[in-house]
Amino acid sequence: MRSGCWQTAVVSELTTERLLLRHWRPGDRGPFAEMNSDPDVMRYFPATLTRHASDELADRIGADVARRGWGLWALEERATGRFIGFTGLEHADFEASFTPAVEIGWRLARRTWGHGYATEAARAAAAFAFEHLQLAEIVSVTAEHNARSRAVMRRLGMRHDDAHDFDHPRVSDERLRRHVLYRLSAPDWAASAPIR
Repeated sequence: MRSGCWQTAVVSELTTERLLLRHWRPGDRGPFAEMNSDPDVMRYFPATLTRHASDELADRIGADVARRGWGLWALEERATGRFIGFTGLEHADFEASFTPAVEIGWRLARRTWGHGYATEAARAAAAFAFEHLQLAEIVSVTAEHNARSRAVMRRLGMRHDDAHDFDHPRVSDERLRRHVLYRLSAPDWAASAPIR
C-alpha cells in the first residue's frame, strides 16, 4: 500500500452519469434510517438499525467524509435529487490477515436495486482510490452468501482471494460470520478501466 493511502484529499463530490456521491446532509437521516430498518437491505448484517443507531452511523461516516474529503459518500440520484444510500471507501481496521486496508463498500435502498447503481457508484469510488489517493490496492468484504454484493465486486474487476476468506471478528452471528475477500490492484484497475 502506498504511503498516500491514508491522506486527505479535498473533494466535495464525485459525479457519474446518473449519480452524485456527496457530503452528508441533515435531510439524509430520515431516508437513511428507513433503509437501515429494512430487513432486505440488512439481510447480511447482524440486525436492522434503530433510528438512534442509524443517526449515529450517519453522523460518524458523514464526519469522516468532511474531515478527510473522502469516505462513504452519501449517494444521490441526480434525476430526482433523492438520497438512495452510500458508496465509498473506508479504513478496514478490524483484525484480519489483510488489514489494515482501504475497503470499498455500498448500501442502497431496496427500491433502487437492479438498476446498476451500486456498480456505477463503486466505479467512481474506485477511480478516486487509484487516481487521487494513489492506492496500490482496495479490498471489499461481505458475508459469504451475499451474492448481490459479490456480483458487484466481480463487475468492478475485483478478484476473490479465497485463501484469505475469514471469520469476521465483529460479527457474532454464526450464519453471517464467514466473510469473503475480494481485491483489486492498481495495475488491474488501470488495465480494465475505460479510457477517459
